[in-house]
Amino acid sequence: SCLCGSAPCLLCGCCPSAKNSTISRLLFTFFLFLGTLVSIIMIIPGVEKELHKLPGFCEGSGSVLGVQTNVDCSSFLGHKAVYRMGFAMAAFFCLFAALMVCVRSSKDPRAALQNGFWFFKFLVLVGITVGAFYIPDGAFTSVWFYFGVVGSFLFILIQLVLLIDFAHSWSQRWLRNADEGSAKGWYAALCIITFIFYAASIAAIVLLYVYYTKPEGCTEGKAFISINLILCLIVSVVSILPKIQEAQPHSGLLQASLITLYTIYVTWAALANVPSKPDTPRVWEREGQGGSTHCGGRLSLCVLGAHPVLRSSDHPQVNKLMLTEESGAGAGPGGAEEEGGVRRAYDNEQDGVSYNYTFFHLCLLLAALYIMMTLTNWYRPDESLQVLRSPWTAVWVKICSSWAGLLLYLWTLVAPLLLPDRDFS
Repeated sequence: SCLCGSAPCLLCGCCPSAKNSTISRLLFTFFLFLGTLVSIIMIIPGVEKELHKLPGFCEGSGSVLGVQTNVDCSSFLGHKAVYRMGFAMAAFFCLFAALMVCVRSSKDPRAALQNGFWFFKFLVLVGITVGAFYIPDGAFTSVWFYFGVVGSFLFILIQLVLLIDFAHSWSQRWLRNADEGSAKGWYAALCIITFIFYAASIAAIVLLYVYYTKPEGCTEGKAFISINLILCLIVSVVSILPKIQEAQPHSGLLQASLITLYTIYVTWAALANVPSKPDTPRVWEREGQGGSTHCGGRLSLCVLGAHPVLRSSDHPQVNKLMLTEESGAGAGPGGAEEEGGVRRAYDNEQDGVSYNYTFFHLCLLLAALYIMMTLTNWYRPDESLQVLRSPWTAVWVKICSSWAGLLLYLWTLVAPLLLPDRDFS
């Protein structure tokens, strides 16, 4: 009954009382983690070699977008497997996003699908995954690549909103503590953290110029690094202007230093995907021999960002965007049932949902696409299917996301000046 019933049934007696909505989100996120783990296993060389045994997995690989090829499908099976796992996860969360449209409270019959029937949900996910591996290749990999690009860009934008909110919340909390307690200690901590962030950013910029540029050539790398460096300097100066400080007393270099460090990281991630010149390809060779490098490293580090929809903000407007729980929403701890001293989970959504079910699943969908693109390093097979190349699409998505983050942060600084009639407290 626990596998088929509601989320509270899954909470064991030794656990503290918890909200039904919290457990459901954790379990759905666990499904995402499980899919990610399977994807990682599939790109392990030993496992990748065994994937060719799957019946029908290589059907349709003789052509890509109408281009006839003669290549052994087993040469890029890990890449194909991650794409199919990403498709299965995206389809699973898309299904639940559609089913949960306009659910207002747990009294809606569809809320039982959100908060229960976990065993059947797992079976549905397994069924979709098995079916995904029987999709004929053909144009699937090339077309699904662009779905991954768009989804990843949207996911990065959500992460940027939360990063900016986190930076402002961090600074406000420490400044509030400084006003209430030991001012010297808190201000010293602010200065130290800010110095560390800027020092790390400067060191990273130097390394980018050393490893991703050359005296002759690598024009794109020089341009991207220089533009982002100038933009970071601009937002840092703007954050401490007297007018900005007057309108936003909590603004300062701590937020700017964190945004700067993240911008430099995204710049590195973009430069790692810059397509190489034809004479010096930076690709994944099919025989396992690494291609030579021209303007940067061969592969970028796979960094999977924390999933945003489980985080609540100090600001109601961000909670409204993310539709996460706020203090006072739903039933309080007193709603927890205790039977014989056993602590239970409880339904806190009888009067209204604590988060938007559809938006939650859409965020998981975008996260699945982002993870898919990250694990494959934003690479795709070329027309001959002999190598996996990184197209300029991946570079521009990451560079544009860094610019979007800087613009969003700049807007949070100047908005109170441009719109004085609105309350930005």
